[in-house]
Amino acid sequence: MASRHPQPSRPSRPRQEVSAWRPRVPGVVEVFHARFTEYAYPMHVHDAWTLLIVDDGAVRYDLERHEHGTPHDTVTLLPPHVPHNGSPVDPGGFRKRVLYLDASVLGEELIGAAVDGPDLRDPVLRRRVGQLHSALARPGDELEADSRLTLIGERLRDHLGRATPPARPAPDPDLARRLRELLDAYVVRGIGLEEAARVLQAHPAHLVRAFSGAYGIAPHQYLTARRIDRARRLLLTGRPAAEVATDTGFYDQAHLTRHFRRLVGVPPGRYSGSARSF
Repeated sequence: MASRHPQPSRPSRPRQEVSAWRPRVPGVVEVFHARFTEYAYPMHVHDAWTLLIVDDGAVRYDLERHEHGTPHDTVTLLPPHVPHNGSPVDPGGFRKRVLYLDASVLGEELIGAAVDGPDLRDPVLRRRVGQLHSALARPGDELEADSRLTLIGERLRDHLGRATPPARPAPDPDLARRLRELLDAYVVRGIGLEEAARVLQAHPAHLVRAFSGAYGIAPHQYLTARRIDRARRLLLTGRPAAEVATDTGFYDQAHLTRHFRRLVGVPPGRYSGSARSF
């Protein structure tokens, strides 16, 4: 009987998983999600701001001849035109989410401050960046992503340009009312934050804060709730969910279903099936 010899173990192959897209949100050049085990970035530059969070593992990098790292509780902001590299700290590699932002979010006058302090320890900022990534991954939620990006940009500018936090803005109920009226007029078509800011002649961040302060709800949440109300009425007439989604401003039936279940507690089909005839 032939003896069996143990087979030599094969070295594990480097793991590389990437997902990238360009969303329909002003200011975001690209969204990039990646999982790398052994890959190391050589020195390179970008023409956009790089906003990075690491969800698993850690990355070490050099920026302007200084070594930095990205532990879980930080947000890393790398300025445009400044060379940097990147490599995993641990054998298990790292998993990261990146946003590339153009100058409409952060101007080049902040490059120097970002070089001096690229790693920001700010739990609120990190949570907001994660929420923005979630919104960018859902077609049809561009107003939410736009609003979250506006507040993130404001917080980043505070980190880079001010020694103390800015004073809390005064309430502006009149501006909040005018934004509500604008959202009501564009329930189905929708309106982006930049367009609303132009119409109302106000800064986008001030719009979001004024509305949230006056009504206790963000503009994108208000718009979604108005659309769901319309969808409920149409579903009770027997219209199919796919048709109702299009006629109430949702991206598709899946988009309607996700928000309908969250706000009503059941999916559209079950809701319409519960209708009574009198």
